Amino acid sequence: MVTLFLDPRMLMKTSTIALAAALALSACSSPSDTKAQEGVFNEAPRRVPGDAAGVKASFAPVVRLAAPAVVNIAAVGVQQVRDPFWGIPGQRQTGSIGSGVIVRADGVVVTNNHVIQGMQQIRVTLNDRREYPARVILADERSDIAVLQLEGVEGRLPVLNLDDQEEQQVGDLVLAIGNPFGVGQTVTNGIISAVNRTETGISDSSSFIQTDAAINPGNSGGALVDMDGDLIGINTAIFSRSGSSSGVGFAIPAAMVRQVVNAAVGGATAVVRPWLGVKGDPVTQDIASSLGLDRPQGLVVTEVYPNGPAARAGIRQGDILTSIDGAAVNDQNGLNFRVGSRDPGDAVQVGVIRDGRAQTLTARAQRLPGEADLDRARVIRSGALSGAAVLVLNPALADALGGDPFASGVIIGRVERGSFAQAVGFRPGDVLVSVNDRPISTLEQAGNVARGSRVVIQRQGRLIPGVIR
Repeated sequence: MVTLFLDPRMLMKTSTIALAAALALSACSSPSDTKAQEGVFNEAPRRVPGDAAGVKASFAPVVRLAAPAVVNIAAVGVQQVRDPFWGIPGQRQTGSIGSGVIVRADGVVVTNNHVIQGMQQIRVTLNDRREYPARVILADERSDIAVLQLEGVEGRLPVLNLDDQEEQQVGDLVLAIGNPFGVGQTVTNGIISAVNRTETGISDSSSFIQTDAAINPGNSGGALVDMDGDLIGINTAIFSRSGSSSGVGFAIPAAMVRQVVNAAVGGATAVVRPWLGVKGDPVTQDIASSLGLDRPQGLVVTEVYPNGPAARAGIRQGDILTSIDGAAVNDQNGLNFRVGSRDPGDAVQVGVIRDGRAQTLTARAQRLPGEADLDRARVIRSGALSGAAVLVLNPALADALGGDPFASGVIIGRVERGSFAQAVGFRPGDVLVSVNDRPISTLEQAGNVARGSRVVIQRQGRLIPGVIR
């Protein structure tokens, strides 16, 4: 039996706002145990190996190149608690240990969002034992990437080059560098076990690199580097029965890391992920046989958003979408990653099979339509939803909440304390799908919901029917 080891701060949203696999996000919660970095490397001259024989000799040249840009992170926060006996509110100090990578010489550091989420004080220790306070300039919960700025940096810091060309192959040698269990900077080696892992339950918008290099609690946010000493991924989670490494680790690819970093240094407050406006189901063996395909590949397009990028490119319901810019796509998460890692306005080459013939269509990735701003919700003052602040669901809002951009309905942004809506049991994030068996799609309809109505709400990916009493 596989056990899930997660801190509540580490949970990530998926399309069902729930994890589908047993994964341990590899962060640790004892910042007092963190160790300073290990200091300067032996300066004996060695070069990055150029062949297999050189690799067998030592990984030291690669480590010498990469390790100075990998940092230890210790974060401290304050959690609001309530005394279990007397009910008196109070505070408790919490902490987290992780790793990070310097990606800009002025002190821009990448780490995992779950390492610093909810923390007020962040301290970063470099390989040469220098320490800096850090502030968060952008935290992207969906990709589990956070970008920090070190404060008080003088001169140029060592950096790792981001290699987002996705040229890695299964079997390539890699090194994982981080701060496992807070013992100090540690290097482990392994291979790339798989690429384009999408059905992991970690995120619905990323495609992970899988490695057997040992990754343990505290390695979160650390570097996965290739034999050129380039950063190809940020270590983020492990599949484990014990909470420690079992040889199945996952890293966020450098393409996604670069997207978040570019948004952060560009002054953005959120990462904009474009879409094509396509929804589909994976091609199974039965579907492949019925369509005359030699093997299961791609996904069958089930919905095309009206006047969206895919519709304008000529993609139709029933097409089999097989690739984006030559990279194979076999499920919805893979499509979300391939398109979502582009910039809005980028042209993408979409491979499709239609009527048994393969062809390539050109589409332009675009921002999701609508606004993802829950603060614009309108409070209903009468009827069964009295006290609920609601918004009409749109693709941008649904996507920001980790839901289906094709979903429709009215979403509850917040519920006032003591209101009728709270007494009935409505919660923030609930989507009101239908009332008395009729779809609901306007604020006026939401304001006219009467007691005794039959409703269907969507909560955390589940459809829940009920009657408002």
